[in-house]
Amino acid sequence: MVSVIVPVYNGESYLERCVKSITGQTWRDLEIILVDDGSTDQSGRLCDAYAKADSRIRVIHKENGGLMSAWMAGVEASAAEYLCFVDCDDWVDARMVEELIRKTSGGPGEIVCCNFLIERPDGATAHRHELPCGSYEGASLEGVKSRLLGNERRTVSMSRCMKLFSRELITENMKYCNPKIRMGEDVNIVLPALCDCRRLVILKDALYYHYFYNPASMVHRYDETMREGIEALSDAVRIVLRRKGPAGWETQWEREGVYLAMLAVKNELRGGRPGYAARTAEICESMGIGGRLSVYSIETQERANRILLWVMRRPSGFRCLAGKGLFRLYDRWQSRRNKRAYQG
Repeated sequence: MVSVIVPVYNGESYLERCVKSITGQTWRDLEIILVDDGSTDQSGRLCDAYAKADSRIRVIHKENGGLMSAWMAGVEASAAEYLCFVDCDDWVDARMVEELIRKTSGGPGEIVCCNFLIERPDGATAHRHELPCGSYEGASLEGVKSRLLGNERRTVSMSRCMKLFSRELITENMKYCNPKIRMGEDVNIVLPALCDCRRLVILKDALYYHYFYNPASMVHRYDETMREGIEALSDAVRIVLRRKGPAGWETQWEREGVYLAMLAVKNELRGGRPGYAARTAEICESMGIGGRLSVYSIETQERANRILLWVMRRPSGFRCLAGKGLFRLYDRWQSRRNKRAYQG
Protein backbone atom coordinates (compact mmCIF):
# COMPACT_ATOMS: atom_id res chain seq x y z
CA MET A 1 0.00 0.00 0.00
CA VAL A 2 1.02 3.58 -0.69
CA SER A 3 -0.16 6.53 1.40
CA VAL A 4 -0.84 9.61 -0.72
CA ILE A 5 -0.96 12.72 1.46
CA VAL A 6 -2.68 15.86 0.18
CA PRO A 7 -2.48 19.09 2.23
CA VAL A 8 -5.58 21.16 1.48
CA TYR A 9 -6.08 24.86 2.11
CA ASN A 10 -8.73 26.88 0.26
CA GLY A 11 -8.38 24.73 -2.82
CA GLU A 12 -12.02 24.37 -3.81
CA SER A 13 -11.28 25.50 -7.38
CA TYR A 14 -8.67 22.79 -7.95
CA LEU A 15 -9.44 20.02 -5.49
CA GLU A 16 -11.67 17.90 -7.71
CA ARG A 17 -9.02 17.73 -10.44
CA CYS A 18 -6.38 16.75 -7.90
CA VAL A 19 -8.44 14.08 -6.12
CA LYS A 20 -9.70 12.52 -9.35
CA SER A 21 -6.13 12.18 -10.60
CA ILE A 22 -5.26 10.24 -7.43
CA THR A 23 -8.36 8.03 -7.17
CA GLY A 24 -7.91 7.20 -10.85
CA GLN A 25 -4.43 5.76 -10.36
CA THR A 26 -3.74 2.42 -12.04
CA TRP A 27 -2.17 1.35 -8.73
CA ARG A 28 -5.29 0.76 -6.67
CA ASP A 29 -3.82 -0.14 -3.27
CA LEU A 30 -3.83 3.40 -1.93
CA GLU A 31 -4.53 5.17 1.33
CA ILE A 32 -5.47 8.74 0.41
CA ILE A 33 -5.27 11.25 3.25
CA LEU A 34 -6.76 14.70 2.69
CA VAL A 35 -5.64 17.17 5.36
CA ASP A 36 -7.96 20.17 5.57
CA ASP A 37 -5.71 22.83 7.10
CA GLY A 38 -8.44 25.12 8.41
CA SER A 39 -9.83 26.06 5.01
CA THR A 40 -12.27 28.96 4.96
CA ASP A 41 -13.90 27.99 1.65
CA GLN A 42 -15.77 24.78 0.75
CA SER A 43 -12.64 22.62 0.68
CA GLY A 44 -13.42 20.85 3.95
CA ARG A 45 -16.91 19.86 2.80
CA LEU A 46 -15.56 18.68 -0.53
CA CYS A 47 -13.01 16.49 1.24
CA ASP A 48 -15.77 14.87 3.30
CA ALA A 49 -17.82 14.24 0.15
CA TYR A 50 -14.87 12.57 -1.58
CA ALA A 51 -14.33 10.34 1.47
CA LYS A 52 -17.96 9.18 1.31
CA ALA A 53 -17.54 8.31 -2.36
CA ASP A 54 -14.26 6.38 -2.02
CA SER A 55 -13.42 4.22 0.99
CA ARG A 56 -9.70 4.71 0.42
CA ILE A 57 -9.98 8.39 1.34
CA ARG A 58 -9.61 9.64 4.91
CA VAL A 59 -10.01 13.27 5.97
CA ILE A 60 -8.29 15.17 8.74
CA HIS A 61 -9.69 18.56 9.75
CA LYS A 62 -7.28 20.77 11.71
CA GLU A 63 -6.67 24.39 12.61
CA ASN A 64 -4.64 26.32 10.08
CA GLY A 65 -0.95 25.79 10.71
CA GLY A 66 0.60 26.04 7.27
CA LEU A 67 1.64 23.60 4.59
CA MET A 68 4.29 21.81 6.62
CA SER A 69 2.03 21.24 9.60
CA ALA A 70 -0.64 19.85 7.24
CA TRP A 71 1.49 17.21 5.54
CA MET A 72 3.09 16.29 8.88
CA ALA A 73 -0.39 15.60 10.27
CA GLY A 74 -1.04 13.42 7.24
CA VAL A 75 2.16 11.45 7.80
CA GLU A 76 1.29 10.85 11.46
CA ALA A 77 -2.11 9.48 10.45
CA SER A 78 -0.79 7.30 7.62
CA ALA A 79 0.03 3.59 7.77
CA ALA A 80 1.65 2.55 4.46
CA GLU A 81 5.27 1.55 3.92
CA TYR A 82 5.66 4.14 1.16
CA LEU A 83 4.63 7.79 1.21
CA CYS A 84 3.78 10.11 -1.66
CA PHE A 85 2.77 13.79 -1.55
CA VAL A 86 0.54 15.79 -3.89
CA ASP A 87 -0.44 19.43 -3.33
CA CYS A 88 -4.13 20.21 -3.71
CA ASP A 89 -3.78 22.54 -6.71
CA ASP A 90 -1.60 20.06 -8.62
CA TRP A 91 -2.47 16.79 -10.33
CA VAL A 92 -0.73 13.59 -11.45
CA ASP A 93 -0.84 11.18 -14.36
CA ALA A 94 -2.89 8.03 -13.79
CA ARG A 95 0.15 5.73 -13.90
CA MET A 96 2.45 7.74 -11.63
CA VAL A 97 2.18 5.68 -8.44
CA GLU A 98 2.41 2.37 -10.30
CA GLU A 99 5.52 3.43 -12.21
CA LEU A 100 7.17 4.66 -9.01
CA ILE A 101 6.32 1.59 -6.92
CA ARG A 102 7.53 -0.81 -9.63
CA LYS A 103 11.00 0.73 -9.38
CA THR A 104 11.31 -0.03 -5.67
CA SER A 105 13.30 -3.04 -4.48
CA GLY A 106 11.40 -3.63 -1.25
CA GLY A 107 14.40 -2.71 0.87
CA PRO A 108 14.61 0.12 3.40
CA GLY A 109 15.63 3.70 2.65
CA GLU A 110 14.41 4.14 -0.92
CA ILE A 111 13.47 7.26 -2.85
CA VAL A 112 12.09 6.97 -6.39
CA CYS A 113 11.67 10.20 -8.37
CA CYS A 114 9.71 11.07 -11.49
CA ASN A 115 9.89 14.35 -13.37
CA PHE A 116 7.32 17.11 -13.73
CA LEU A 117 5.60 19.73 -15.83
CA ILE A 118 5.05 23.30 -14.73
CA GLU A 119 1.56 24.20 -15.91
CA ARG A 120 1.18 27.93 -16.60
CA PRO A 121 -1.82 29.75 -18.08
CA ASP A 122 0.12 30.15 -21.34
CA GLY A 123 1.38 26.57 -21.52
CA ALA A 124 3.41 23.80 -19.89
CA THR A 125 7.18 23.38 -19.63
CA ALA A 126 8.99 20.14 -18.82
CA HIS A 127 11.47 19.97 -15.94
CA ARG A 128 13.78 17.11 -15.02
CA HIS A 129 16.20 16.40 -12.21
CA GLU A 130 19.76 17.42 -12.95
CA LEU A 131 20.96 13.96 -11.89
CA PRO A 132 20.92 11.55 -14.86
CA CYS A 133 18.26 8.85 -14.77
CA GLY A 134 19.28 5.56 -13.17
CA SER A 135 19.63 3.78 -9.84
CA TYR A 136 22.19 4.98 -7.29
CA GLU A 137 23.52 2.93 -4.40
CA GLY A 138 26.78 2.58 -2.51
CA ALA A 139 29.66 4.69 -3.77
CA SER A 140 27.64 6.26 -6.58
CA LEU A 141 24.99 7.39 -4.09
CA GLU A 142 27.62 8.83 -1.74
CA GLY A 143 28.88 10.86 -4.67
CA VAL A 144 25.39 12.24 -5.19
CA LYS A 145 25.11 13.15 -1.51
CA SER A 146 28.32 15.16 -1.74
CA ARG A 147 26.72 17.55 -4.23
CA LEU A 148 23.06 17.79 -3.25
CA LEU A 149 23.26 21.55 -2.64
CA GLY A 150 25.37 24.48 -3.72
CA ASN A 151 24.65 24.33 -7.44
CA GLU A 152 22.57 26.55 -9.69
CA ARG A 153 20.32 23.60 -10.41
CA ARG A 154 19.96 21.21 -7.52
CA THR A 155 21.16 17.72 -8.29
CA VAL A 156 17.82 16.31 -7.13
CA SER A 157 14.74 18.50 -6.73
CA MET A 158 14.10 19.33 -3.07
CA SER A 159 10.33 19.18 -3.54
CA ARG A 160 8.60 16.50 -1.44
CA CYS A 161 6.25 15.97 -4.38
CA MET A 162 7.01 13.86 -7.48
CA LYS A 163 8.71 11.28 -5.24
CA LEU A 164 7.98 8.00 -3.49
CA PHE A 165 9.64 7.68 -0.06
CA SER A 166 10.24 4.70 2.17
CA ARG A 167 8.23 5.58 5.23
CA GLU A 168 11.09 5.74 7.72
CA LEU A 169 12.95 8.36 5.69
CA ILE A 170 10.12 10.77 6.43
CA THR A 171 9.05 9.74 9.93
CA GLU A 172 12.59 9.61 11.34
CA ASN A 173 13.48 13.03 9.93
CA MET A 174 10.39 15.02 10.86
CA LYS A 175 12.35 16.29 13.86
CA TYR A 176 14.12 18.65 11.46
CA CYS A 177 10.84 20.22 10.33
CA ASN A 178 9.88 23.60 11.74
CA PRO A 179 6.36 24.65 10.67
CA LYS A 180 7.37 28.30 11.22
CA ILE A 181 9.65 28.09 8.16
CA ARG A 182 7.51 28.99 5.15
CA MET A 183 10.25 29.63 2.55
CA GLY A 184 11.54 26.52 0.78
CA GLU A 185 10.25 24.41 3.64
CA ASP A 186 10.43 21.13 1.73
CA VAL A 187 14.21 21.23 2.06
CA ASN A 188 13.76 20.54 5.77
CA ILE A 189 12.46 17.03 5.07
CA VAL A 190 13.80 16.13 1.64
CA LEU A 191 17.42 17.00 2.42
CA PRO A 192 17.73 14.70 5.49
CA ALA A 193 15.78 11.99 3.65
CA LEU A 194 18.24 12.13 0.75
CA CYS A 195 21.18 12.10 3.15
CA ASP A 196 19.82 8.94 4.81
CA CYS A 197 18.58 7.06 1.76
CA ARG A 198 20.25 3.81 0.70
CA ARG A 199 18.87 3.71 -2.82
CA LEU A 200 17.88 6.58 -5.09
CA VAL A 201 16.16 6.09 -8.44
CA ILE A 202 15.59 8.77 -11.08
CA LEU A 203 13.13 7.74 -13.78
CA LYS A 204 13.74 8.58 -17.42
CA ASP A 205 11.32 11.13 -18.90
CA ALA A 206 8.34 10.23 -16.63
CA LEU A 207 6.70 13.67 -16.67
CA TYR A 208 3.98 12.45 -14.34
CA TYR A 209 3.57 15.33 -11.89
CA HIS A 210 1.77 18.52 -12.95
CA TYR A 211 2.71 21.57 -10.89
CA PHE A 212 0.12 24.34 -11.27
CA TYR A 213 1.78 27.74 -11.45
CA ASN A 214 -0.75 30.35 -10.37
CA PRO A 215 0.66 33.84 -11.08
CA ALA A 216 -1.97 35.33 -8.78
CA SER A 217 -0.70 33.27 -5.84
CA MET A 218 0.94 35.06 -2.93
CA VAL A 219 3.90 32.73 -3.42
CA HIS A 220 4.77 34.59 -6.61
CA ARG A 221 4.33 38.13 -5.23
CA TYR A 222 6.64 40.38 -3.26
CA ASP A 223 7.26 38.94 0.19
CA GLU A 224 8.46 41.43 2.80
CA THR A 225 9.43 38.56 5.14
CA MET A 226 11.53 36.67 2.60
CA ARG A 227 14.89 37.79 3.96
CA GLU A 228 14.10 36.40 7.42
CA GLY A 229 12.70 33.25 5.85
CA ILE A 230 15.82 32.70 3.75
CA GLU A 231 18.10 33.18 6.76
CA ALA A 232 16.02 30.72 8.81
CA LEU A 233 16.15 28.18 5.99
CA SER A 234 19.91 28.59 5.67
CA ASP A 235 20.32 27.90 9.39
CA ALA A 236 18.08 24.82 9.13
CA VAL A 237 20.09 23.49 6.18
CA ARG A 238 23.32 23.90 8.13
CA ILE A 239 21.92 21.90 11.05
CA VAL A 240 20.86 19.02 8.78
CA LEU A 241 24.13 18.90 6.86
CA ARG A 242 26.26 19.09 10.01
CA ARG A 243 24.37 16.23 11.67
CA LYS A 244 24.14 14.02 8.59
CA GLY A 245 27.73 14.77 7.56
CA PRO A 246 27.81 14.10 3.80
CA ALA A 247 31.19 14.67 2.16
CA GLY A 248 32.02 18.36 1.81
CA TRP A 249 28.95 19.50 3.70
CA GLU A 250 30.51 22.82 4.74
CA THR A 251 31.21 23.75 1.13
CA GLN A 252 27.70 22.70 0.13
CA TRP A 253 26.22 24.98 2.78
CA GLU A 254 28.42 27.98 1.96
CA ARG A 255 27.67 27.74 -1.75
CA GLU A 256 23.97 27.10 -1.18
CA GLY A 257 23.82 30.32 0.84
CA VAL A 258 24.69 32.29 -2.29
CA TYR A 259 21.84 30.74 -4.26
CA LEU A 260 19.41 31.25 -1.37
CA ALA A 261 20.45 34.91 -1.18
CA MET A 262 19.66 35.18 -4.89
CA LEU A 263 16.01 34.43 -4.09
CA ALA A 264 15.86 37.23 -1.53
CA VAL A 265 17.59 39.69 -3.86
CA LYS A 266 15.31 38.71 -6.75
CA ASN A 267 12.32 39.35 -4.49
CA GLU A 268 13.60 42.89 -3.85
CA LEU A 269 14.48 43.73 -7.45
CA ARG A 270 11.22 42.41 -8.85
CA GLY A 271 9.18 44.01 -6.08
CA GLY A 272 10.89 47.38 -6.48
CA ARG A 273 9.45 48.63 -3.19
CA PRO A 274 10.95 51.84 -1.71
CA GLY A 275 14.26 51.03 -0.03
CA TYR A 276 14.87 47.93 -2.16
CA ALA A 277 18.48 48.90 -2.91
CA ALA A 278 19.35 49.33 0.77
CA ARG A 279 17.65 46.05 1.65
CA THR A 280 19.52 44.28 -1.14
CA ALA A 281 22.83 45.51 0.27
CA GLU A 282 21.78 44.41 3.78
CA ILE A 283 20.92 40.92 2.53
CA CYS A 284 24.32 40.52 0.90
CA GLU A 285 26.11 41.80 4.00
CA SER A 286 24.16 39.75 6.55
CA MET A 287 24.68 36.53 4.60
CA GLY A 288 28.35 37.23 3.93
CA ILE A 289 27.91 37.04 0.18
CA GLY A 290 31.03 39.05 -0.63
CA GLY A 291 33.21 36.64 1.34
CA ARG A 292 31.57 33.58 -0.14
CA LEU A 293 31.98 34.86 -3.69
CA SER A 294 35.67 35.54 -3.05
CA VAL A 295 36.23 31.94 -1.91
CA TYR A 296 33.95 29.93 -4.16
CA SER A 297 33.58 30.00 -7.91
CA ILE A 298 29.86 30.47 -8.45
CA GLU A 299 28.81 29.90 -12.03
CA THR A 300 25.41 30.70 -13.51
CA GLN A 301 23.85 29.72 -16.82
CA GLU A 302 20.37 31.17 -16.39
CA ARG A 303 20.00 34.77 -17.46
CA ALA A 304 18.08 35.78 -14.35
CA ASN A 305 20.83 34.44 -12.11
CA ARG A 306 23.49 36.25 -14.12
CA ILE A 307 21.69 39.51 -13.39
CA LEU A 308 21.45 38.65 -9.70
CA LEU A 309 25.08 37.64 -9.38
CA TRP A 310 26.20 40.86 -11.09
CA VAL A 311 24.19 42.90 -8.57
CA MET A 312 25.32 40.85 -5.57
CA ARG A 313 29.03 41.18 -6.32
CA ARG A 314 28.74 44.92 -5.70
CA PRO A 315 25.21 45.82 -4.53
CA SER A 316 25.45 49.57 -5.21
CA GLY A 317 22.47 51.78 -5.87
CA PHE A 318 23.33 51.90 -9.56
CA ARG A 319 23.57 48.12 -9.92
CA CYS A 320 20.31 47.60 -8.02
CA LEU A 321 18.52 50.11 -10.24
CA ALA A 322 19.95 48.51 -13.37
CA GLY A 323 19.07 45.05 -12.06
CA LYS A 324 15.46 46.08 -11.48
CA GLY A 325 15.19 47.31 -15.08
CA LEU A 326 16.86 44.21 -16.47
CA PHE A 327 14.42 41.99 -14.59
CA ARG A 328 11.46 43.76 -16.14
CA LEU A 329 12.91 43.07 -19.59
CA TYR A 330 13.76 39.48 -18.63
CA ASP A 331 10.24 38.74 -17.38
CA ARG A 332 8.72 39.98 -20.63
CA TRP A 333 11.15 37.88 -22.65
CA GLN A 334 10.47 34.80 -20.52
CA SER A 335 6.71 35.18 -20.90
CA ARG A 336 7.00 35.35 -24.70
CA ARG A 337 9.38 32.39 -24.70
CA ASN A 338 7.01 30.21 -22.66
CA LYS A 339 4.13 31.12 -24.95
CA ARG A 340 6.11 30.18 -28.08
CA ALA A 341 7.18 26.88 -26.49
CA TYR A 342 3.56 26.04 -25.70
CA GLN A 343 2.32 26.94 -29.18
CA GLY A 344 5.14 24.94 -30.72
